[in-house]
Amino acid sequence: MFKPNVIGVGGIFFKAKKPSHLRKWYKDHLSFNLNPYGSSFEFRNANNPEKVQYFLWSVFKNDTDYFSPSTKEIMVNFQVENIEKTVAYLRKVGTKIIDEVTTYPYGKFVHILDPEGNAIELWEANDDFFSDLMGPTNK
Repeated sequence: MFKPNVIGVGGIFFKAKKPSHLRKWYKDHLSFNLNPYGSSFEFRNANNPEKVQYFLWSVFKNDTDYFSPSTKEIMVNFQVENIEKTVAYLRKVGTKIIDEVTTYPYGKFVHILDPEGNAIELWEANDDFFSDLMGPTNK
């Protein structure tokens, strides 16, 4: 039986009253390299050190509905292998699946709720495209 495998934390997303001011603060005081989505970080997979993976830090306006139906202030993104089988497994065990798998050039995404109502974004990454899209990263 297939069991999902999280291979890394793909990002952390949170709400802010003034996202642009907060992004600037992180850039000015913590040297974040910013891109239109936030700031991305490169890391290596311990089981496959040749593979570069990415972590995205991003700030949203307080009134965003991107985390819905969760009312929490934060959402975590986990990188997974085989997102379609992961969704089928999670659905079978009663996990709330918020939307359908959506494919973009930089990977496949789906959103779920954990038992505490936290929004979780699952991502099967296309790391090569993501690298080109994000530009300079934090290392």
